[in-house]
Amino acid sequence: MRLYVNIDHVATVRQARGTDEPDPVRAAVLAELGGADGITVHLREDRRHIQDRDVHLLMQTARTVVNLELAAASDVLALAEKWRPHQATLVPERREEVTTEGGLTLKGDDTRTWLSAAVRRLRDAGIRTSLFIDPDPEAVRASRDLGADAIELHTGEYANTRGEERREQLARLARAAALGRALGLGVHAGHGLTYENVAPLAAVPEIEELNIGHSIVSRAVFTGLERAVADMARILRHARR
Repeated sequence: MRLYVNIDHVATVRQARGTDEPDPVRAAVLAELGGADGITVHLREDRRHIQDRDVHLLMQTARTVVNLELAAASDVLALAEKWRPHQATLVPERREEVTTEGGLTLKGDDTRTWLSAAVRRLRDAGIRTSLFIDPDPEAVRASRDLGADAIELHTGEYANTRGEERREQLARLARAAALGRALGLGVHAGHGLTYENVAPLAAVPEIEELNIGHSIVSRAVFTGLERAVADMARILRHARR
């Protein structure tokens, strides 16, 4: 199980004041010291938090690997081709949303055409590709057909439910993960995961990577980032025992 730490929210705090601190690249260093296996950043088209300079510096300084989240838009695809992160995760993006609200819509010939072209561009640049999708069989199969190397399952519905409904969402995620593995895809997951809800998901054997940001950055306000990452990494290790 790999833990990729999303540092977008560090940049969100910086952009709120339009200054140069806190620096998300420095946050990445502390996350790696805490045990992160990779660093995730989302370069949005509107540049609301992570900036081009952040990714450029991160590519030069990260000691682990970088997972660049991006929309299938020409300008950010061109930057990904230039930077060549270890992995690029294609995500849906709407200007009015606070955070990503669901997986990519993989229906329709036009959608599949431009997503397939984006995947091909990234793979031709030597970048591992992943698609952020809802945990549905149709989306998993479509991701394989589009040529992606991996999928990232959207865990928002799991995170936002309780009791029996959460157990049903966990089973849904487990089925999607098993299908993804059977189809030869790498299986990742993320969105809304916290210290309180992550362990059952981390115990799903087919899931090999979790992307977690907001909860870790929130805890870091009180404990420091290195400790917050170490605490999360310990939970993931124990979940597989």
